[in-house]
Amino acid sequence: MTVGRREGSAEQYRHRSVLLDSAVELLVTDPSGRYVDGTFGRGGHSRLILGQLNSEGVLLGIDKDPQAIESAAALGQEDSRFRVFHGSFAELDNAIEQQNWEQVHGVLLDLGVSSPQLDDAERGFSFMRNGPLDMRMNPEQPPSAAQWLAEAEEKEIANVIWRYGEEKFSRRIARLVVERRAEKSLQTTHELAELVAEAVPKKEKHKHPATRTFQAIRIFINRELEDLELGLKSAVDRLLPGGRLVVISFHSLEDRIVKRFMRDLARGPRLPKGVPVTAEQEASAFRLVGKALKADDDEVNENVRARSAVMRVLERVSVNR
Repeated sequence: MTVGRREGSAEQYRHRSVLLDSAVELLVTDPSGRYVDGTFGRGGHSRLILGQLNSEGVLLGIDKDPQAIESAAALGQEDSRFRVFHGSFAELDNAIEQQNWEQVHGVLLDLGVSSPQLDDAERGFSFMRNGPLDMRMNPEQPPSAAQWLAEAEEKEIANVIWRYGEEKFSRRIARLVVERRAEKSLQTTHELAELVAEAVPKKEKHKHPATRTFQAIRIFINRELEDLELGLKSAVDRLLPGGRLVVISFHSLEDRIVKRFMRDLARGPRLPKGVPVTAEQEASAFRLVGKALKADDDEVNENVRARSAVMRVLERVSVNR
């Protein structure tokens, strides 16, 4: 996720990737290696990764967002070591195979929505800016948030808001959505935000009542958690010994998946008691690299969205046993 502020037209942004230096330092272990930036965004991490590679090193940038791919294509024109794949990091196997690679030295996943997406009202991600109720990272893939809310059953809407937003008033919100759409479908971000504020009887201090609902619908529309699980599995399968998977999460649902995934791999195979095995058979092919890292006070003060960032790193130490 990149953070920053909008400046000028919808295409002009200044932004800086969260945990930029730490992520790249932990990712790049071989300057001549093959790396994947699974969430290119506007290229903050990719440019720094390229700066750490020598003339033999190569980097593949992946993103769902057509606007991000435009930026990635421009970077590819500037630097022949950079390649581009338009799609989700859940398609990592296909993306790597298109490069005629078998394995890579590192994969970076910087999860969530980017500042250019949040700051552009036309993308419909933020309740702070009024715009079309879209929320798609790839606007070419239906449905939009407005389309889904116009057609989904009340129970499904409630389940999505509860599961992906952990919103305890999900049923109230879903009921009001269905009541209102019988009169007029929801079309803008402000319409949805105002509806949620009306449905939520108890407000949290310093938190907009629509925060969890917008998060939930965005995650659902973009299949973010499903893609994360697929991407994690593909990434570790493609890592060379010594290669690393670096993941930056921005909310508890993501981090829970990442933490459990990395922890289970680092523990090694769970064998029944009494089964005769050697120490080598019992050892894991992976290890955790350090503890979870968070943005420091200076970065949080400069970029408020960095306050929830958590970075975890997993390294393959050997081939699968």
